Amino acid sequence: MAQLFVHNLPTHVATADLADSTVIVIDMLRATSTICYALAAGAKCVVPLLEIDETRQLGQQLGREYVVLGGERRGKIIEGFDLGNSPREYTPQRVLGKMVLFTTTNGTRALAHASEARRVLVGSVVNRATVAAAALDASRVDILCAGTDGEVTGEDILAAGAIADQLLRDSTAGYWELNEPAQFAQQEWQKILTQSETTGRPINEVLAVALRDTIGGKNLLDVGHQSDLIDCAQLDSLAVLPELNRTTRQITLR
Repeated sequence: MAQLFVHNLPTHVATADLADSTVIVIDMLRATSTICYALAAGAKCVVPLLEIDETRQLGQQLGREYVVLGGERRGKIIEGFDLGNSPREYTPQRVLGKMVLFTTTNGTRALAHASEARRVLVGSVVNRATVAAAALDASRVDILCAGTDGEVTGEDILAAGAIADQLLRDSTAGYWELNEPAQFAQQEWQKILTQSETTGRPINEVLAVALRDTIGGKNLLDVGHQSDLIDCAQLDSLAVLPELNRTTRQITLR
């Protein structure tokens, strides 16, 4: 029996405990969603970084003509950066063929926390089916939620539940052993599915509305990024599989 664990925050699991696992990192609003959009738009790679200064310095070292600086602090674009953390900013016109040097408040730190894992995949609702398919044959899958400033966030739980639910649907009955947070996340996702079925409303619409009541959703509404909730709720809209290379520290498509 394979193991499927959800961790609601990086602090809920030690980095070393992820060493033999396939880890799916989630920061649905918005880092991992934006990474998916950037790579789908033709970015050469995404380099997740922790600090603003190191991002600027690496950009200067590599040559600003070859890179795009992207990211946010407290939901807003960083001074001097090219792009923020909104998925729709990452168009082919802006990122095609370029390295995206990317730093965010929570998402890139969650990616760093998973750095010792056997595989590190970038997951969200937008690439739910693709990332689930890539993890299907693993003996252990850990879904690592970024949270917001150390708080558990409902949007990450929903994305984790969506991926967990897909894994269960794609596997034979009884194949996965779930921990309690994984069971809870799947149940929360099932509520979204049920609401869509009973009301006849598209699941993307139901999910986008639900995101408004999450911590991350409220934060985005406060800074005027309502459209990001819609973009991040586009279930299975991108057939991309971003994976972090442990050697180069670059996220590329597999």
